[in-house]
Amino acid sequence: MWFNQKKSTEQNNPQLLLNELVSNGIELTIAELIRYQAKSSLINLAASKSLRGKMSGNYLARSKGRGMEFDEVRHYQNGDDIRAIDWRVTARTGKTHTKLFHEEVERPVLIATDLSTSMLFGSRLLFKSVQAAHVAALVAWHAKSRGDRIGGIVFNQHSHQELKPRSRQQGVLHYLHALVTKHADSLTIASEPLDREQAVLAFEQNCARLRQLAKPGSLVYLITDAFNLTDEAVRHLANITRHCELVVCLLSDPLEQKLPESKQKISVGITNGDDSDERQQLILGDPALAEKYHQQALSLSNTKEEKLTKAGVRLLHFCASEALETQLHRGVASWIR
Repeated sequence: MWFNQKKSTEQNNPQLLLNELVSNGIELTIAELIRYQAKSSLINLAASKSLRGKMSGNYLARSKGRGMEFDEVRHYQNGDDIRAIDWRVTARTGKTHTKLFHEEVERPVLIATDLSTSMLFGSRLLFKSVQAAHVAALVAWHAKSRGDRIGGIVFNQHSHQELKPRSRQQGVLHYLHALVTKHADSLTIASEPLDREQAVLAFEQNCARLRQLAKPGSLVYLITDAFNLTDEAVRHLANITRHCELVVCLLSDPLEQKLPESKQKISVGITNGDDSDERQQLILGDPALAEKYHQQALSLSNTKEEKLTKAGVRLLHFCASEALETQLHRGVASWIR
């Protein structure tokens, strides 16, 4: 009962929730990212597809072969390694049996975090970019707790920082500092007119860089709102899924899906934010317009999700209007297996 009351209070007072998140919702600090070290148990990075890495490590592959983790005993088949014969079961049953093992495979965890101008938006609690950094921090801390190497890319439409996988806490802190630095850079250039073509090209190029970084068997996370997603970018992502497990975390904000409710009709001006400076007028409080807006947003979202799904990626959805822990506890991300 106390938990429910506390949760209700936080929802009614966003400032209390921001204080708990050690954030102001707009800027990014190391303190709010380090906070997720204690939250790493919220997720599970166990392998969900067959891996073909060449090195041994902490992950149990779906395929069965020789390794350190015993799986089962079955009847001996032609081609089985005679060194794996279970002589006790063979003697007891009178038929030759062999042991099977889960093959242990090491996989670096690569995180690509999109901090482009489209991510610098939030209508209620956090900027999408801040929530994206929180997701990245949670993944990095959990990977570190498993003893994995962490690396990846942090980028916006003007520049990127590439981080080679490092082990232990050094790898996590290196990535978190890159998030904070690049986010501050993104906020600085946010006032500049947006060149949409440049942003689209930059997103494609960073997907290509991620493809080059992702060695076979890697676990790869791309955290973005997919605002600049193109067929060329999808092609790079599809290539990654051939040899790696790729998870795309899609960030969104409620205002991108639905217009605010209004009892009175209010005319508001909006702009697409690029250097064309095109402005449009929207009427809040118009049910027909609100429904049209919602359907167009839904259609655009479904199209992007369909392309990503066909490319073989696993999709997770996160909203910038709620704390990450709340979404994970409720199962919005469908992350815990």
